[in-house]
Order: sequence, then structure tokens, then C-alpha cells
Amino acid sequence: MAAILEAEHARWTLVDALRVQAERFGERPAFIFEGDSDLSLSRLDRESDACAAGLARLGVSPGDRVAIMAENSAAFLIVFWAVQKRRAILVPINSELKGDLLAHQLRDSLPKVIVADRDIGEVVALGLESLEAVIVTKSAFASANGLRSVSLDELCNEPQAELVLSPTPEDICLILYTSGTSGRSKGVLIPEAHAYLFGLLQSRALTLTSDDRFFVALPLFHVNALLMSLGACLLVGAQAYVVSKFSASRWVQQIRECSATVTNCLGIMAEFVLRQPASGTDRNHNLRAVMAVPVSAQWGSAFEARFGVRLVQIYGMTECNIVSFSDPGDPLEPGCIGPLADEFFEVGIIDPDTDRPVPNGAVGEIAVRPKVASAFMQGYLGLPEVTVHAWRNLWFHTGDAGWLDASSRLHFVDRIGDFIRRRGENISSFEIEAVLATHPGIAECAVVGVRVEGAGGEDEIKAVVVRADARPTHAELLEWAVLRLPRYAVPRFWEFVDALEKTPTGKIKKKELRNQGVTARAWDRETQQKSRNGSVGSGSLVSQAASAKGPAK
Repeated sequence: MAAILEAEHARWTLVDALRVQAERFGERPAFIFEGDSDLSLSRLDRESDACAAGLARLGVSPGDRVAIMAENSAAFLIVFWAVQKRRAILVPINSELKGDLLAHQLRDSLPKVIVADRDIGEVVALGLESLEAVIVTKSAFASANGLRSVSLDELCNEPQAELVLSPTPEDICLILYTSGTSGRSKGVLIPEAHAYLFGLLQSRALTLTSDDRFFVALPLFHVNALLMSLGACLLVGAQAYVVSKFSASRWVQQIRECSATVTNCLGIMAEFVLRQPASGTDRNHNLRAVMAVPVSAQWGSAFEARFGVRLVQIYGMTECNIVSFSDPGDPLEPGCIGPLADEFFEVGIIDPDTDRPVPNGAVGEIAVRPKVASAFMQGYLGLPEVTVHAWRNLWFHTGDAGWLDASSRLHFVDRIGDFIRRRGENISSFEIEAVLATHPGIAECAVVGVRVEGAGGEDEIKAVVVRADARPTHAELLEWAVLRLPRYAVPRFWEFVDALEKTPTGKIKKKELRNQGVTARAWDRETQQKSRNGSVGSGSLVSQAASAKGPAK
């Protein structure tokens, strides 16, 4: 493993790592972008130096914020390292954001400069008092409202070494916005050491070496692509092949064409790949490992067998880094993440109501605290009360349910809010969703726990379904689910919707679904069963429990 990985904490910055690795690997292509020029570490170091000088001439000083709205490209990385070399802070903005969601993140972060590869008239119209200049990476942009406009090429054409600074591990280098599943998206303050550790732990989880090639299909505004995937490649000298977006139908072909040996699949990506028609060439590739989060028993082993790869599980968050990952010698056990990264973190399983520790084997909330200075988020931007609440009783509360086994391996269960208690059983909504997703008539689904009168403080299960072309009925789905799910895990309520609302990073907004409870559109299997027995009129699709909640929304 490269010596850079064992650097002392005082050198835990991505700028220092780039300088060391640029000397080692020179002009060898490091980051290869589909449809864009290759980027060697030497070129990245050289051009980010020049870009940092240009940022200085625009007035960017240490602590200032530079927003970027751009697709995956070499320019994105050049700007990221240039911002660090001014000891400033990059604010990656989801390139698809618009309207109120876009306005919130910009008004919250108040950038001095914005970098864009598209027209940003909507941004200009916000009238941000903090915004002084626009840097354009592709096409011309007419300045407006007194803003200075400059192309990235123009900005980087005059190197000045005295304007290039060296950050410290404590410097905030990024503000990354969370999905906002529990309200407005929050800006997570990422220091250099935290950013560095993402790459170090990802490289260990995938046992990366300089001989590997990483296929990256996630956006660079996401921690997974920018810090985990590309950060790991930087630290070991592996190559990365970066595409603009994920395509399930092209996944195997792209893996094969770029000779990838490792890749990351987030959320449902691996399941989408597995749903593609099987081919005799599915194992015709160099891929050896896929980091997939989360892995379900319904498809994990099938994925490994079909594609001839090893699935690697990890547990981590933007706020707290990677705190657990699979042991390469262990067989796949869906939900069992693996040993704790206890060199860097203390991990506890606590009662979410009292914060008291629970015994091994018992499910509780996963709580984390760091052992290394600055290798953890430094709070939520402008939200001191939210930060303190997340850190109550000296633990960072992840909001995730899990448990530790006798070997101190971490097992992930679900988000606390998605953790359903029914009929004396602890139920993972993720596991029910994984089963339902195998039905050919279900295009997408979300499972939540809802409270109804007479349930004794426990949950009832509601499945919200987007149907595929087959368009099964409620009763048909119920009959199918009864054959495949434990009795206690079969949803009572079923609701068809045209689409599931998602956050900017593609997560289903489950809090809203839980808050809706049992709506007038919900089909209640218990009401239907009573109806067939003559207890309730056959036209009623809403249970008496729903009526007890008041008017349906």
C-alpha cells in the first residue's frame, strides 16, 4: 500500500496527498472522464495551482465559499483542488436543483463565487448579496446584476505561486448538503482530515492498489464519488473511469470497456443492474469487487453468482465517515456490515430514547464518536441547535438502527424512522421493499410504519406502490406478498401512486409518507376481509382506523 496512506495526521489534507502522488505518478492518466480529457495527477496539481491563483485575483480568501454546479468533469476536480489551495470552501450543488431547493442551498451557503457549466439565470435572479463573480466552464455567460463573468480557461492562464496556500487538516474544505429527509437539507461542514479519511477507509474496504481501476457512475457533488471513490484512487494511485451518470442497461458493457476492477453501487443501483436481462457475457469483465449499500438477502447472493464478483458492505454517513466495512475473508451476510473501524471511531448501540447502551445482540440506535481530531464533521452550517441535538450526550446520533454481535461486527437494520415494530417483531422496511420489488408488476415501492387506533402503540405496515405496465390489483399484490413474507411483515395497507417523491440525491421521502398515514386512497386488507364476511360494506376502501385519524389528506 502506498506510503501516502500511512501519512501522519498532520499531513491529512487532499492537497498534500495530491502533491505527493503527482510526484510519484507524474503524467500517468489518473482520472479518465467519458467524453472529456484525461486528467493526470501532475496536470491536476499544476492546473489547480493556476486556478487557485485565479481565484485569489477574484478575491477568494481563506474561509470564503465557492459553489459549483457542474456535471462530472476534469474541470470539477481542478476547481475543487484550487479552492482547497486558497483554504476556501467548495459547495457542490446538485446540478438538477432548481426553484426553492436551489435557492435554499445558495442562500444558506452564501457563496462569493459560483462555477457553472450551464446558464445560471435562475441563480442570478436570486440576487445573492454574497455573490460577486461567475466562472464558466463551457459556454459564454453574459454578466448580469453587476456580476463579473470569467471563463475557467481565462482564470487559470496566469500561475502565481505566492497565491497558492497549504491547508491544514482542520480547515473546512467542503460543505455537503444532506438529503433533507427530516426537513430542509443541512450543510455538513467537512474538514480536510475528514475528507482524507473517506478515501483511506474506502481504499481499505476494497483493498485497493495502484493496479486497480475504479468505475465511477455517481455524481461528484456526492460524498461517495468525490471523497470515497476518487479520494481512494488518489491515495493509492489507482485509476478512475468516470461517466456522467449511471445506466443499468449499459453497466456491464461500461465495466467491461473500461477494464474496471472495482466500483460502488449506492441504494437500488445494484438491484436495477440485476433486473437487466441475463447474458452469457455477464462474467466477461475484470471486476472483482462491488461496494453495495445496502445489500438484501433477496438479491445479494444472486448478484455475486451472476456477475462473479464479491459484494462489499460498508456503513457510513457524510457526517461521520466510514465506521465499518466487510472483512474480505468473510462470506456475504446481508445486513452484516463487518468489523468496526475502531482505530478511528468508537461505536455504540444505544437506546434511542434514553441514550443508555443496550447489550450486544439488541437493536438500538447506532452512535459514533471520533478518535482522531478533525476526522469527523464539524457541525451543520448555521444550525447550532441541530448540531448540539445530533451530538447529545457526547455521541453523534446517526438515526440508524443496528446491533453488534458477539464479535463486535456491526449489523445494519434500517433508519430509525423506517424501523417498524409490529406484532412483537422488529421489522425492517428495507427488507419488505426488497421482496416487493421482485414482483414484475411493481416498478417502485416504499414501505412505512403507520399508527392506527387499537394497535397498542405498535405500527401497521403500509406499502406505497408505483405499478409497472402489468398493473396488478391490491388483492393480487396481497396474495403474492402473503406467500413470500412472514405473517407479521405482510403490509396491511396498500396504496397506488403515480410516482414516489424523492430528495435531490434520489432517496424516497419516507417521512412525508409516514406523516400522511392512512389516506383515502389506501386499501386496507382487514377491511376487505371483513367486507367479504359481511361485516363492512363492500364499497369501503378506508379502514375504521383511518376514520379515527380525522379527515383523510
